[in-house]
Amino acid sequence: MRELLQQGLEEDGHAVTLAADGATGLSLAESYSFDVLVLDVMLPGLSGVKVCRSLREARRQTPILMLTARDQPSDIVEGLNSGADDYLTKPFSFDVFLARVRAAGRRGPAPRAVCLRAGDLEVDTGSREVRRQGVRLHLSKTEYALLELLARHAGFVVPRRQIFTSVWGHGADIGSNTLDAFIRLLRLKIEADGSKLLHTVRGIGYRLGERDA
Repeated sequence: MRELLQQGLEEDGHAVTLAADGATGLSLAESYSFDVLVLDVMLPGLSGVKVCRSLREARRQTPILMLTARDQPSDIVEGLNSGADDYLTKPFSFDVFLARVRAAGRRGPAPRAVCLRAGDLEVDTGSREVRRQGVRLHLSKTEYALLELLARHAGFVVPRRQIFTSVWGHGADIGSNTLDAFIRLLRLKIEADGSKLLHTVRGIGYRLGERDA
């Protein structure tokens, strides 16, 4: 089911990361930034309810859709009380599942900030102005879209697949070298008069922030 859901979500334009057990899922959710989390209640090792509760206790507010074969009112109450935003019982229609994922993604974890910051870098999403140390930087449309995505997830690693989907759209015929080229151009502009801000996490993606973790 996990792989079937991945296939259907990717066909709908989503970038998907899979975890086969609760501990791996929790680690991924703590280490990276996602728009929506889908948790099966009966995950091996650490249950989906425990994963959800751990994330909420850590004040991570990513929308969570819980999946389960348990359809008793007490089970649904437990899932929602653990911090889940929605609860879908098996068997379910994929169209319904997809609609729930879209709805959770639209809600988002919190209202998005108008001015995004990473160290002394500021990205004003209203005016689309970028400044570092108070000096305005001039970016192309694609450079800005790339930087805003990274700034919205500042401090977290943004996977390359998510960047391709968010900046160029699902199914765009964009080569890996194109992303690398834009990253180089962006670095030249945002790091020209300051410390390193844009870090490469080899084999995964990029992270915007002051410290190289």
